[in-house]
Amino acid sequence: MTHDLIIVGGGLNGAALALAAARSGLTACVLDALPRAARMSGDFDGRSYALAQASQRMLAGLGLWDALAEHAQPMNEIKVTDGRVGAAEVFLGLHFQSAELESGPMGYMVEDRHLRPTLLRALDDTDGITLRDGARVTAQAVEATGVTVTLEDGTTVSGRVLVGADGRQSGTATRAGIRRTGWRYGQTALVCAIAHERPHHGVAHQLFLPPGPLAILPLTGNRSSIVWSESTEAAAEIQALPDEAYLEVLRPRFGDFLGEISLAGTRYAYPLGMTLANAFTAPRLALVGDAAHGVHPIAGQGLNAGLRDVAALAHVLDHATRRGEDIAAPQVLDRYQSWRRFDTATLAASTDLFNRLFSTDNPLLRAGRDLGMALVNAAPGLRRGIIREAAGLSGDLPDLMRG
Repeated sequence: MTHDLIIVGGGLNGAALALAAARSGLTACVLDALPRAARMSGDFDGRSYALAQASQRMLAGLGLWDALAEHAQPMNEIKVTDGRVGAAEVFLGLHFQSAELESGPMGYMVEDRHLRPTLLRALDDTDGITLRDGARVTAQAVEATGVTVTLEDGTTVSGRVLVGADGRQSGTATRAGIRRTGWRYGQTALVCAIAHERPHHGVAHQLFLPPGPLAILPLTGNRSSIVWSESTEAAAEIQALPDEAYLEVLRPRFGDFLGEISLAGTRYAYPLGMTLANAFTAPRLALVGDAAHGVHPIAGQGLNAGLRDVAALAHVLDHATRRGEDIAAPQVLDRYQSWRRFDTATLAASTDLFNRLFSTDNPLLRAGRDLGMALVNAAPGLRRGIIREAAGLSGDLPDLMRG
């Protein structure tokens, strides 16, 4: 059997692409190296995602939002603060409110333990999708008539287009000879969820500290997701602490505006860096999500950028199918690359600049960035443009994100 798409990587982006392709009548085989039990686990490990409004529209278009809505926390406001650890006063630089949009919240926070199983169940329930768990790809071959991948057990899978959705260390990209540009930041993100006494009222906070940014993102109930960047050395020491000692380090950074805090779920850490594939396509091949680009989490746009890749590729393939074009034709896949590569390069550059600009306590830089944020905060038109960008509503939107 030959599939229209072979998707390597059954994570969030790979699953979303298979579902989007199915809407156009395209068949897909999704290959994931992890066993199903690990991917369906409902354990809460602290991972959560900030879904922009455009991403929420896409999930609704795929028929997934009804199952996710009760677990989704709207983000009604975003407050950006430039402060120091332990400072009695901080400068409130930016304040964004959903009321400045006409179309609802800027985004939603959804936990991985709800989003991932919802996508996997949808794959099971959708005709034209074959899901193979525990399937590790060891080789791929592109020919004039199609593409074939070989699995670790020696079996092969054939298709028309190969899609790499297999993360920053994408084997799909490597086997295709696609090189990457990038660097490490010397920072590590410490990630956890906390419970707190007082309600967050749907307000997301981004606090800029000299070692790196601290994001406090609202979850359902009196809980928040924490994404806390520290130098690699300091993060290793903090991550090794027992839970109560870990909280003692977090508390002066977090403050007491939500009352007493405690850990809710496990915690984990991952190194931070920027990586960008030098090409998003090759003959009969396309890359999406982290396989194409990985950016600093400072703006919470990693998954949103991946879903925008998925929506754009699905849009290109759908319109090519309607016109009777070969979906694997170079000119078809080039449309996807032309659409997404500039946007993702711009996102990578802007997050890199913001991290370097704000992860310092240099008094001159501090004064300049605080003045700049104050000016933006005082300009309603500019502020609204930034809100639309954060909500994923600016630029040329793929069909699935139009609502």
